[in-house]
Amino acid sequence: MLGNLSGWHLLILLAVILLLFGAPKLPGLARSLGQSMRIFRSEVRTMKSESESDSATGTDAPASSAKSPDAPASKPSGDARDSTTPTP
Repeated sequence: MLGNLSGWHLLILLAVILLLFGAPKLPGLARSLGQSMRIFRSEVRTMKSESESDSATGTDAPASSAKSPDAPASKPSGDARDSTTPTP
């Protein structure tokens, strides 16, 4: 899909982005995009390594995703005895 873009298309696209977001916001936008890409790559690497280790041990699903029936239920968020609420 993006293989059909020429240099002129990319230049026009860059000009439109510059007009939409403004010059002062572009460095922050690029920084957050780069950080998001690093996080995405590290997650993909983690998933690949988990997949390889699962296939080496012969299991299909990761053990961390399985819940034990003994696990305590989570406390409802609207509990009146919430520890963050000060007691009189």
